[in-house]
Amino acid sequence: MFNSKDKRSFFERITGSISVTDDDVFDDEKPIKQARVSDDDWVSDDEEVEETGELAIDVYQTPDEVVVQAMIAGVKPENININISRQSITIEGRRENQTEFSSDNYVKRELYWGSFARTVELPSEVEPDNAEAFEKHGLLTIKLPRIDKDRVQKVKIRTI
Repeated sequence: MFNSKDKRSFFERITGSISVTDDDVFDDEKPIKQARVSDDDWVSDDEEVEETGELAIDVYQTPDEVVVQAMIAGVKPENININISRQSITIEGRRENQTEFSSDNYVKRELYWGSFARTVELPSEVEPDNAEAFEKHGLLTIKLPRIDKDRVQKVKIRTI
């Protein structure tokens, strides 16, 4: 899709967007088709595949929990899917474009609209069943309680 002289900006890499310039010499040619190639999913060259943007996130930990944060402004909660295992988290979603302007009316277009996804390995094991997620002012915060491997539990013996 890109040759070696076409470098994608940091923003384009994290959002999955591409730059469009007025002096594009290939405007009149057929648009490039993308094919997803994997062992179990083949797409013909005639089918267009939507490019998925990569969600920018912050991950930090405290003694008790791992916290994951992502900006999801403009995304409805029902359009977000969060999957958590003991070692990783996946956040997937879709930001719907609310504007009704044609592409010809834009002077500058930098906002990413469409599907996004991000999977990251967590810095320590967490307890997925006790995870909490909330959104405030477009910031998604997910709190994941850490598993304390050094914790020792005493067990009392009862006489029956």
